[in-house]
Amino acid sequence: MFDIGWSELVVIAVVALIAIGPKELPGVLRMVGQWMGKARKMAAEFQGQFQEAMREAEMADLKKSFDEVREAATGLTSGGGLMTSLQNDVTDALRIEDTDKPAETAATPAIEPPAAPTTPEAPTPQTFVEATAHEATAPEAASEPLAITREVQPQADAQGDLQVDAHVTADGPKDAKAS
Repeated sequence: MFDIGWSELVVIAVVALIAIGPKELPGVLRMVGQWMGKARKMAAEFQGQFQEAMREAEMADLKKSFDEVREAATGLTSGGGLMTSLQNDVTDALRIEDTDKPAETAATPAIEPPAAPTTPEAPTPQTFVEATAHEATAPEAASEPLAITREVQPQADAQGDLQVDAHVTADGPKDAKAS
């Protein structure tokens, strides 16, 4: 608060000791301490009143904004408001008509009986001719397998029992903890 260093305080203490005297110095210091306490109390009271006024102003602002929101909400839900018209539209859309009338019976049953299973025709000699002609036009396609598979080869353990390694993939052995 004040820009007073230690050297200035020493000078003030020496001047006070010389001017007031050693006999009356403790009483003067006590009185100065009491004045400082009163000044601090007044500053704290002023600061508390200022903060209370700020809180009241903030509460007034919050109440004002709350009232504005409440007014807007009541405007939406009032008779000619947007929410009421939306609610009426939804109610009209969900209204089920003709619920009191009995169901009309139809001439055809609602569920048709299942179709009878048919047996496939036996292959004719023409089918075999088409298959051999297809193999002749694309011989490399006929020799390739339909899916790439890897055969799992059994491995013998230390006791001679055959074990199948379930953690072997196309990339090589796979650690059981990593899967």
